[in-house]
Amino acid sequence: MGTYAKRCECPRPTSCPHPYVIRFRNAAGRQTEEGGYRTQQAAIDRLIEIHHQKRSTPKAAAQEAHELGQKQFKAYAENYVTKRRDWSESRRAGARSSLNKHIYPELQSRRIETFTSSVVERFIETMERNGVGLAAQDQAFVVLKTILLSAHRRGAISRHPLTGVVPPQYSAERAVVPDHDTIQLIKKQSPDPRFRLVADLMSGMGLRNGEALAVNVKNMVADDVYRVTEQVSAKTNQITRLKHRKPGEFREVPMPQRTRDAINAYAREHGTFSGGYLIAGANKTGSSPFMTYRSLNHAWKQATKELSLPEGLVMYGYRHFFAANALSNGIPITDVAEWMGHKSIEITYRIYRHLMPSSIGRAAKILNMAL
Repeated sequence: MGTYAKRCECPRPTSCPHPYVIRFRNAAGRQTEEGGYRTQQAAIDRLIEIHHQKRSTPKAAAQEAHELGQKQFKAYAENYVTKRRDWSESRRAGARSSLNKHIYPELQSRRIETFTSSVVERFIETMERNGVGLAAQDQAFVVLKTILLSAHRRGAISRHPLTGVVPPQYSAERAVVPDHDTIQLIKKQSPDPRFRLVADLMSGMGLRNGEALAVNVKNMVADDVYRVTEQVSAKTNQITRLKHRKPGEFREVPMPQRTRDAINAYAREHGTFSGGYLIAGANKTGSSPFMTYRSLNHAWKQATKELSLPEGLVMYGYRHFFAANALSNGIPITDVAEWMGHKSIEITYRIYRHLMPSSIGRAAKILNMAL
């Protein structure tokens, strides 16, 4: 089946802590090594597992898996991202950003078949040493995980590359939440009515930046309900589908009266374009009629440059305010996750758990009433 040994120079026989290395021929017949096995039994168990895999894998599939495993990570990743037609433009752009900024500098030349959980752990540690923000760490890890799991499913990585890996933990303290007075102060400092409306939409309904830029009066489906159907792409500045949604899918969010009034007031004063859209760029009739992310960020910087704000506060804090407002008033986190368009409730809980009011004491009182 293969062999196992220690590569250290400790006296034999040894009970030293150095790991075992195994050597074997993979399903394609190529000599292969794996390391990191802490005990002799773990090395033997792995050789048995490989033996059974080889017996159940057709030769053609094994050869294809071997060829994929020989690819460098960058070549495999570029091909993978290009072929993900189900990804939105913003997700594809985010993935490429993480690859170029954080992943390729460390891992681009590594062969796919050599990825192990230890390699992934070292990559996370490198990001921590380099002072990469926790949100960026989390995004880079998700991109790396997605690509490696694809390679594992196709047989290019024989052993699960994430076993025992502890992912970066997005720190709730980094979700800096502005209070109501701060939101109003920033709005007051901005001369741009488009920026002020975006602030109302993000803080009142929890919209993302791009979703706010795509606000449309036709999506006010009831006095207190707004239907989020699309967003403005950061890359193309054109309308595109929602994050984590297929084309045509939507979500509905509560629309407070103050937010509804802000939308109606803006529509009366500035009008609409292209069938109900509100927030226009410099040229409403151009190929890209919407306000750009660059203009929005510039408006934020102009409004905040003279203010003394909490450290770490960014424009996305308006969306955090929506979550804090909902959770602190007892709205279930399941509803908040749906309204914010999160892929899963775990994301909402991980980011906003510290904003939820303590529930154990309240639960004890409620249970006591029934007892």
